[in-house]
Amino acid sequence: MVEIPSPSLGEEELSLFLEGEMSRLGYAVARDSVGNVIGSLGKGSPSLLLCGHMDTVATQIPVKVEDGKLHGRGAVDAKAPLAAMIVAAAKSANNFKGTLTVAGVVDEEGQSKGIRNLIRGSVDYDWAIFGEPTNVDTITVGYKGSLALKITCETETGHSSAPWLFENSIEKATEIWSEIKALCTQPVDGRYFNTLTGCIRRMEGGQANNTVPPLCEFQVDLRIPPGTIVEGLEHRIKGILSDYRSRNPKVQVSYERTDYTKPYLSPKRTLIMKALSSAIYRTRGTQVTLMTRTGTGDMNIFGNETDIPCVTYGPGDSHYDHTPNEQIKLNDYLDSVEVLTKAILLISEYYEKRTKTP
Repeated sequence: MVEIPSPSLGEEELSLFLEGEMSRLGYAVARDSVGNVIGSLGKGSPSLLLCGHMDTVATQIPVKVEDGKLHGRGAVDAKAPLAAMIVAAAKSANNFKGTLTVAGVVDEEGQSKGIRNLIRGSVDYDWAIFGEPTNVDTITVGYKGSLALKITCETETGHSSAPWLFENSIEKATEIWSEIKALCTQPVDGRYFNTLTGCIRRMEGGQANNTVPPLCEFQVDLRIPPGTIVEGLEHRIKGILSDYRSRNPKVQVSYERTDYTKPYLSPKRTLIMKALSSAIYRTRGTQVTLMTRTGTGDMNIFGNETDIPCVTYGPGDSHYDHTPNEQIKLNDYLDSVEVLTKAILLISEYYEKRTKTP
């Protein structure tokens, strides 16, 4: 899988490969209209979805195995977690009394086109596990949300030899960003999960030499903690822009929301959490760590849209995500296969006991 390049919206070769491999492993498998690969095993209840993404960031790095580690783009984010799900479901299918569905989705690193299309279809699942690098002993139970904005400043231009006569759109854009950034909150005990953070992702402005820049556009990425009402946050930002316009009548300022993802927190004490925690302990002899993360993932979209209990789990250290040294320890990958296999069988066992309880 790692040897097949699959940048966002360029996953077709990998999807065809997985379609063939999953068919060989006994899945009833097909690709949907956007290129997601969806395979199923078994039938009836309970129904478990295991979902990972096929796409990676665009840059490629050499693929090699060295000192027990697989290096290559996607090794950790997130082809190892998806591969572990495919293998674990196939290993446990004969003893799982219900339906297992494994989905390899497209565009998670982009606009999440894959998971959005999956939700449009049948989502008759009892639980879902999403595949991302969490480390073998850790379950991710929460992600922050994100709000992406595009803000544009326009001013009259003039000769740069007389900058005091004209408003500089780039300078005005940085002033606006400073006021928006002031909304961000400080971490508590060094943890950023419950804070509002912001980052400029891109800024463009200026034109020919000797000209005061008449146009500047910048894109902002705000990461939103659970409990934050996005409408209230946007109202505050629009208020900042309105006040700025009043103080700077020669500056035209426009605002656009380009993307929004709600925060997600997994429900506590679910059957899926119990099964996965027990499987980690039985495989590794360690207590599970529950983690919240400052990023976002497909779990945010699926969990909020469907209300189906979700967690995220998979092998690998997320600090290697998107880096030039992306890698996965092969022993961790193999352990995660065992964890997932045990967890799937425990889900079936716990579900059967629960349904038989008077």
